[in-house]
Amino acid sequence: MEDPRVQRIREFIEPFRVPPGSDVVLSRDFDPASTGDFFTEEDSKGLLHQGVDMLDHFQSRLAAQDTYGVLMVLQALDAGGKDSTIRHVMSGVNPQGVVVQGFRKPSAEELDHDYLWRYAQKLPARGQIGIFNRSHYEEVLVVRVHPEILENQKLPPAARADGVFERRYRQINDWERFLVENGFPVVKLFLNLSKEEQRRRFLRRIDYPEKNWKFNANDVKERSHWDEYQTAFSQMLTATSTEHAPWYVIPADHKWFLRVAVAAVVVNTLAEIDPQYPTVSDDARTALGASKAELEAQAPEGVAPDPIAARIAAAAGPKE
Repeated sequence: MEDPRVQRIREFIEPFRVPPGSDVVLSRDFDPASTGDFFTEEDSKGLLHQGVDMLDHFQSRLAAQDTYGVLMVLQALDAGGKDSTIRHVMSGVNPQGVVVQGFRKPSAEELDHDYLWRYAQKLPARGQIGIFNRSHYEEVLVVRVHPEILENQKLPPAARADGVFERRYRQINDWERFLVENGFPVVKLFLNLSKEEQRRRFLRRIDYPEKNWKFNANDVKERSHWDEYQTAFSQMLTATSTEHAPWYVIPADHKWFLRVAVAAVVVNTLAEIDPQYPTVSDDARTALGASKAELEAQAPEGVAPDPIAARIAAAAGPKE
């Protein structure tokens, strides 16, 4: 029987899911300041703790099963909350099972390959959750807002011709389908920040000395392209939210809500995989029994032969 918490999570995240085939206009369809009516800010800390516990539980099973890997894609404008979301949501998960990848300006080697090559090099292994802090979607976002970047990508004329971004949408969809069909579900999260909240967060980075290191003057220059980015995001969501890899648009103006929502989407993805611990063969179980008997025989005088079993039995309570 399905965990009722997972059922509740599924209901909670459904409004954030971009239905495949829908025509998205961010300003019309998604409110970056929304907090819904599922919980309050006062409840958020406890819910986030619960979500992190569930993530840790599922990730342990994911690693033990070693059959699936999960790619988590995070996209947002500057100050959208990507770094802090990763820090808070993945705080209780075994760090060996989570790999975070960031992508800067392509190197000379990367420019000598197709635009998806460098992202393919950083995909998670089976048993891992891989996080792309920015991702292959930069190739239809930043590159779309700044088309001069295409000139540095060493593309043949046909690849630069009209329809380049429509082709890239198709190529990205095909690539993600390939990943999903080979055991690597893709969970895509767009952190939807309002223009005013971005302004406030930039000012915090300037006004608080301990946050100065986060500030980059170029971020303010990019802000002058706000409307162009909103159009590029809307077109990306329209073209690349698919049945096999849908987008979730998460309201990002309130970080307490954002973190719970992101945790909920990732928990739901893992719950759909439902990874299981490997089963032990009869021969291996017989060997376990023999090892257990040997270890019990080595107990010092006055010590329970198997204190762990005694503790488990006590926690289970009396049998009816």
